Amino acid sequence: MKRNQRMLGTSVLAGMLMLAGCYGGDKENTASGDDAKAADPGSKQVLHLAAGGEIPTLQTNGSMDGLSQTVLQNVVEGLFRLDQNDQVVPGVIDDFDVTEDGLKYTFNLKEDALWSDGEPTTANDFVYAWKKALHPDTLSPHAYLMGPIKGANGIQDPDSPSYGKVDELGVKAVDDYTLEVELENAVPYFTELLTNPVFYPQPQEFVESQGDKYALEADTMVYNGPFVLSSWDHDAKWVLEKNDKYWDADTVKLDEVEVKVTKDTATEVNLYETGSVDVANLSSEFIDVYQDSDEYNTSLKSEVYFLRINQRNDQLKNTNIRKALDMAWDKEQAAELILKNGSIPAYFLVFPGFVELPDGSDFREAYGDLNKGTVEEAQELWQKGLDELGMSELTFEMLSYDDEQRKSVAEFMKNQLEKNLPGLTITINQQPNKQKIDLEANQDYDLSYSGWRNDVADPVEFLTIFQSDGAYNWQDFKNERYDEILNKAQTDFSDEVGRYKELQEAENILIGEEAAISPLYQAGSARLIKPHVKGFTAHGNSTFTYKWTSVEK
Repeated sequence: MKRNQRMLGTSVLAGMLMLAGCYGGDKENTASGDDAKAADPGSKQVLHLAAGGEIPTLQTNGSMDGLSQTVLQNVVEGLFRLDQNDQVVPGVIDDFDVTEDGLKYTFNLKEDALWSDGEPTTANDFVYAWKKALHPDTLSPHAYLMGPIKGANGIQDPDSPSYGKVDELGVKAVDDYTLEVELENAVPYFTELLTNPVFYPQPQEFVESQGDKYALEADTMVYNGPFVLSSWDHDAKWVLEKNDKYWDADTVKLDEVEVKVTKDTATEVNLYETGSVDVANLSSEFIDVYQDSDEYNTSLKSEVYFLRINQRNDQLKNTNIRKALDMAWDKEQAAELILKNGSIPAYFLVFPGFVELPDGSDFREAYGDLNKGTVEEAQELWQKGLDELGMSELTFEMLSYDDEQRKSVAEFMKNQLEKNLPGLTITINQQPNKQKIDLEANQDYDLSYSGWRNDVADPVEFLTIFQSDGAYNWQDFKNERYDEILNKAQTDFSDEVGRYKELQEAENILIGEEAAISPLYQAGSARLIKPHVKGFTAHGNSTFTYKWTSVEK
């Protein structure tokens, strides 16, 4: 699952790559039975898909989930994109240069990279969008990814004298087609970061002409990617059409991508069986039925699920209680008998195969499985924790997703924990993804079934989530040594071996020593794909690109 980054400029730092960060959302939703067939009978190539719900946002500075990112990376293109093999390749640039010290990048934009209204994609489109993503009034939840750029951290820090001063950002449009970016320190995976939608351009004049309506409808947005959003029937269906103004339009074979919102996996599978969709994502109850089919595909994703343990709850401040919760249920059984889609049990946050160390070893080898024990050990920790609290019974609410598959995992955890930890009661609060994230962000929960997918192939991508001042530390975890390691790891790349060793130590602090989270599983996915669909590109970060897909009947 590790991927090496192809660097394209001169004097470029070596780096590694992988997966886009926010929350997994593999739910499904509704469709009418007499909608389009799997492929048009005429010459048009149409890919028919199903999705689990409405597009949450098409604002590049919005709260990005996997579905939003999938749509955006098909209709908007940044400086770089991921190819069919999850390699970093040029987007709207011809080339770029990096200074010897790795602190200044100069990107030369393509002059034929046009927006769908015929206007060119310019360097100012990037300057405007990046400053907008950092401005306090329009701050992106993913603005932290801009941290390597000179001034970015101060601009988004309310305690900094630079707070909100976006003009101090180290980015400049030298001319229409030359973008200059200065970094605080050399970062080997910087170009990989630039594949994330928070770094996509926005054309200032058009955006401001739309005001608050920008990107809320298909016709209040312009597009410079392989497709345009031609129609958007909210909560029901949207259609992408090939963008004839796209600089690489000759590569795009599909004329349209039609996406229906489906209520559940059963509906999606039925649409697949009747030929109304070409791809169907499978939940566990369908895997036994289809796993021997030639159309069945599985893959392991760069997405790790875990139980957030909210230390704002006084009882959950107790380390023994947290360790017992992590240790007292059967993760193997959840992966193999409930998920059944290639997911593997997790005793880690940085998964096996994600990062290879300079000596050829895997990042996981130093500490192996963290906080892995027996039910008996969990019960001893539980009783010790209860004694320390002076209590005999505890009740916690578990916040969870509302799709059937993850609902089953949550119920399995509840049953196992209540069975194995005497005096424990767990109630499950299922919520749609948007509401769930809001509750997490407000820390209105005790335990939360949560997940993360990465933006770069570096351990900091997963570990920075839990820094005490991190944007996503929604659980009041604080450890000074942990913060020290992560702060250093994001700015000091001078000692690669020492850096990895400290990051291994940090992961052990998080899980092995503190049990701040309970890792659940590394996610797999199972789907059916019609044989006439070629080049369907599913990225490891749970997003999809249709640029190289074709429908051949």
